[in-house]
Amino acid sequence: MPITHYLRPIALCESPQCEDGDAVRLAGGLVYASRFALIERQSGKVTARTRFGAAELRAALPGLPDAVREQWDNLQRSHAPLQCGARTLRLDQPQVMGILNVTPDSFSDGGQFLDDPEVANAHAAAMLEAGAALIDVGGESTRPGAAAVWEGDELKRVIPAIERLASAGAAISIDTRRPAVMEAALAAGAHVINDVSALRHDPRSLEFAAGSSAPVVLMHAPGEGDDLHGNAAYSDVVLDVFDWLAERRDAALGAGIAREKIVLDPGIGFGKSMADNLALLNALPLFHALGQPLLLGVSRKRMIGALSNEAPAHKRLGGSVLLAAKGMDAGVQLLRVHDVPETVQAVHVWRGLRDAALTDFSQLV
Repeated sequence: MPITHYLRPIALCESPQCEDGDAVRLAGGLVYASRFALIERQSGKVTARTRFGAAELRAALPGLPDAVREQWDNLQRSHAPLQCGARTLRLDQPQVMGILNVTPDSFSDGGQFLDDPEVANAHAAAMLEAGAALIDVGGESTRPGAAAVWEGDELKRVIPAIERLASAGAAISIDTRRPAVMEAALAAGAHVINDVSALRHDPRSLEFAAGSSAPVVLMHAPGEGDDLHGNAAYSDVVLDVFDWLAERRDAALGAGIAREKIVLDPGIGFGKSMADNLALLNALPLFHALGQPLLLGVSRKRMIGALSNEAPAHKRLGGSVLLAAKGMDAGVQLLRVHDVPETVQAVHVWRGLRDAALTDFSQLV
């Protein structure tokens, strides 16, 4: 079996001067890495792990495999903004994606915005006013055990919400697995396709997404069909998810989707145990080696309740904001959240700390 390689940042810092310049900027953002682990794997098992400082790794690169050099370049790749109609989403800093579920059975806010358009409008307006860069509209719950939704019902749920948001000039993503819904949503004013099946649910999805020229979010989920949580067997969850996302990225590229249009999501909570989720969150910087912007969706998820005395979904704000900060510290570009004002406030404070670190030249003395 061939050996596969993974270049994982293992020491992060707030600024390059923290390490006297011996650090690299991750993904064109405000996070820097000073140490790296080069991991080798064969037949599903890790066979070697070598640690390098940034300068040491630069010096060793000529003798390392092409895949390692590609990942090194990917770690430092700056990402072009996402153009969403008249709005431009810069990816050199964290952006907040607000969640608008128009479903009867979402795990957190199911039914709250489905039957009363005025309530949904007010909630969407509040998220935009609070600083959400993008609103993610979904008409089908993807929680474990949720029933599949008929395409016609999904369209009836999401299209009016998208039309209202479009009239307000919002940047909009459509959370769907179905190409007919993607098509109708884009026609109604949506800009981004967010597919939790990574364009696998329908064989027409890849071709449609490529032809639409819309940005796409490809999320990891181990299952297929209507059960995205099934078939969850990992030899090493971090490296398995990395390989899976690399394959879906390459499938999207092969179908004609432009590289600058592809965003990747490790799929926290989808077919993953508590240990799996924690491992992925701790390894988030590795996923920059795929060379794409990253989306993190951890808001109010079950793992927060499990770690906090089984707190119900609506009482998981503290954990949600902490995990969003974990994503920011790892250089994640898009944070998908329910609690927009609180997360935007956290982003502002985080940005202030980073700006202060970058302008603190006393560290060089």
